[in-house]
Amino acid sequence: MRLVAFAAAVSLGMTAANATPLPLLPMPSSIVPAKGSFVSAGALLVARGPGERAAAERLNALLGASGMHELGFAKSGRIRFRRSKSIAAPEGYRLTVAPDGVNIEASSDAGLYYGAETLFQLMVSGGVQRSIPSAVIDDHPAFSWRGVMLDSARHMQPVSYIKKLIDRMSAAKLNVLHWHLSDDQGWRIEIDRYPRLTSIGAWRQEAGAAGIDPETGKPIRYGGFYTKKEVRELVRFAAAHHVTIVPEIDMPGHATAIIAAYPALASTSAPPVSPSSDWGILPNLLNPSDDTFTFVENVLDEVMALFPGPFIHVGGDEAVKDEWRASPAVQAKIKALGLKDEDALQAWFTARVGTYLASRGRRLVGWDEILGGKVPANAVVMSWHGVDGAVTAAKSGHDAVLAASPILYLDHIQSPSADEPPGRGEIISWRELYDFDPLPPGIGPKERGRILGLQANLWTEHVRTLDYADRMLWPRTAILGEVAWSNPKKDWLSFAPRLLAAMDRWKRLGERFDSTPLEPLAVFGEGEGAVTAAISQPASIGTLRYTIDGSSPNAGSPQYRKPLKLSPGTVLSAQAFEDQTPLGEAKRWVIGPGLARTRSASEMELCGNAIPLRLEDDGPPKGERKVHWVDIMHPCWIWRGAPLSGTRRIVAEVGRLPFNFSIGEDIKKIVFRPPSTPAGELEVRRGCDGPLVASIPLQSAAGTSGAAQVEGLIAGPSSDADLCMTFTQKGPDPFWVLDRLTLQ
Repeated sequence: MRLVAFAAAVSLGMTAANATPLPLLPMPSSIVPAKGSFVSAGALLVARGPGERAAAERLNALLGASGMHELGFAKSGRIRFRRSKSIAAPEGYRLTVAPDGVNIEASSDAGLYYGAETLFQLMVSGGVQRSIPSAVIDDHPAFSWRGVMLDSARHMQPVSYIKKLIDRMSAAKLNVLHWHLSDDQGWRIEIDRYPRLTSIGAWRQEAGAAGIDPETGKPIRYGGFYTKKEVRELVRFAAAHHVTIVPEIDMPGHATAIIAAYPALASTSAPPVSPSSDWGILPNLLNPSDDTFTFVENVLDEVMALFPGPFIHVGGDEAVKDEWRASPAVQAKIKALGLKDEDALQAWFTARVGTYLASRGRRLVGWDEILGGKVPANAVVMSWHGVDGAVTAAKSGHDAVLAASPILYLDHIQSPSADEPPGRGEIISWRELYDFDPLPPGIGPKERGRILGLQANLWTEHVRTLDYADRMLWPRTAILGEVAWSNPKKDWLSFAPRLLAAMDRWKRLGERFDSTPLEPLAVFGEGEGAVTAAISQPASIGTLRYTIDGSSPNAGSPQYRKPLKLSPGTVLSAQAFEDQTPLGEAKRWVIGPGLARTRSASEMELCGNAIPLRLEDDGPPKGERKVHWVDIMHPCWIWRGAPLSGTRRIVAEVGRLPFNFSIGEDIKKIVFRPPSTPAGELEVRRGCDGPLVASIPLQSAAGTSGAAQVEGLIAGPSSDADLCMTFTQKGPDPFWVLDRLTLQ
C-alpha cells in the first residue's frame, strides 16, 4: 500500500524533502524525522517497573495476535520502556526511533501503553524485517475524555464482546466506555437489594414474529443481565487498558424496566408490567417521592461500589411529563416545593441525585436536558443536541462532553448501499465524521477549557447482532479516535491511506469492521439497445476500476470515468484500488434488461424523510433477516424514470413489520388509503398524485414471516415515468414495506 506524505508535514517538523510517511492512526501531535532506520526483528525489550512491563507485554500481545513473533526481555535490550518526569502530559509519551534502538518514555503507565501502541503500528508496517524509519514522536491527547457509548439495554452484548471493544478502543487511544445499562427495554446490572430489577426488569418479549417460538407458539423470553462478578471483571480489564467505564442509570425517564419491576415507583396508577419492546420515547417516569429517592440512592450505592471511576451518568433525557401532569401526588409535590412546573421538578430531581453523588465523591453526568435546572457545580453535561448544549454548559461554568447527534451517533448508516446494516436513515459518512470540529466556533478560549472531550454513541435499537455492532462501530470509532486524540488539520486525502493501513492491521488481528462504503454501487438504465451503467464508491477513497470481460479487476484495469454503455450478456466487474491494494470486495453484474427493470427499495427514494430507517424484519427469530428501507411515518417509495415501455406485469417482494414505535400523538399523522381486500393492496401510481396503474392484493403474503412475493398486471400508458409505491391498510400495526420491484 502506498502511504502518502502528510499534508501537515511542515507543522509536524517535516519538510517535503524528508517527510517519512508513517501509517499511524491517530496522528501523533508531533513527528520529527531523522536519518536511518531501526530493524526491530530479533530485538529485546527492557521494562524494569510494572507499568513499563505492562506496556511491553501489550506490544507483544499485539504482535502475537497479528501473526508476528513476540520479543523477549533482557536487561540491555534495544527497545526500552522508561519512566520519565520530563513528559508533562498525563497520557503523553515520547517515542524515539534511532538506528541503534527505540526508547518509549512517559510519566504515566497510560503514556507508556499508548507509546507501545504507536510502536506496534510502526512495526507491523515495517515488512519482514520490521524496519522502522528513525524519528522522534512527541505525542499527547487533545482531550481528556475520548469515549464510546455502548447501549446494552436495548440489545445485550456478552462480556467477551465488551472486552474486545475495550481492547480495540484502547488501541485507538480512546479512554472512556460510557455503558448504557438501563432503559425502557431492559435493566442490565445485578443489584442485591432489588432482585426484581433482574428477575423482571431484565426480560422482555420482542415485537412481532421474533417474539414467538415458531415451533411451540409460545413467547420467547429475551434479555439478560450482567452479574456483579462480571462487572468487576470488566472494570479490572478496562483499567488494565486505561479505559474508565462510566455507568449510566437513566432517570427519571426511560424507566419502564424499573417500574415494571417495582410498580410503586411509577407516576401512574396503571404502570407497565414488563419492559417494553417498543422503540422511541415512552411516557413512564419515576415518581419524585422520598421512597423513590431511597431506591435511587440504594441502587447508586451498589453501582458506585462496582465502578470506582469519578463519573456516574444518570441520563435525564426525553422525560415526557404527561404522567406527572396527570398525577395529583406529583402536582402536590410541585406545589409543596414551590416549583414552577414539571420541567422545574425534573431539575430538582436531578439536582437532588447530583448532590447525593457529590456527597460520595462522585460527579454526576447527564444529557444536556439537565441544563434546565440547577445541578451541582461539578456536574458534567453531555451534549447530544448538536454542540449547543456544550457551549451553554461551558458558558455556565460546567464541564461538557460533545456527543452531538447525528454526527456522533453511530447507529446512523454510513452509505446508501443496500448492504449496510440496519440503522437510522440519515447517512453519516466517514468523511463527515472526520471533518467534525470538536471545538465550536461560538465559544471563547476560557470556555474551551470546559470541553472535556467527545464521544460517539452506539444506540442499539436496530443493532441486534454483534456483527452489526462491529460494523457500526468500526472504522468510525477509529476516526473518532483521530479527532479526539490529536484533532489535526483536516486533510482527507492524507487521512484516507492511514485509515486503510489501520484496516489492514485489523484484518491481521481478525477484527471486524464495515467495508461497505469502499465497495462500488451501480445504477442501470436502458438506452438504444444497450444498458447504461453508472458506478460510484461512497467512501471516495482510491481509484475505481472495472472490467467487462468477466475477469476480476486489478490495479491495471481501466479507470471508471463516466457511465458505460454495455451490451446484454456483458459481465461487468468493479472495485476500488489504492495503488496496488484492492479495497473492499469486487462487485459483479451480468448485463441484461432485467438490471434496468429491477430496483430494490434501497435504490429508490423515500417519499418522506420524517423517520427514515434501515429496519430489520421481525422474523425469523433465529438466523438472517431481511433489512428494509422505509420512512415509518410514510411508507412510500419512488422509482424515478421507471422504464415502463413494454411492461405488462409488476412483481414485488414485500414484508410486513410490527409497528413497535412509541411516537406519541404523531401516530395520528400516519394515514393510509383504505383497503379493498382484507390484507390490503400494493398500489403503484404514475407519480404519487397520479393515476393508479396497478393494485396488487397482499393476501397471499399476509401469513409470511419475512419477505414474500406478490404480482399483478399494470395498466395505462407505457412511456417512462416516476412510479410511486404505497400500501393500503386499516392502521399502522403491522405495516407493509416494499423490498424490491421488477417490471416484466
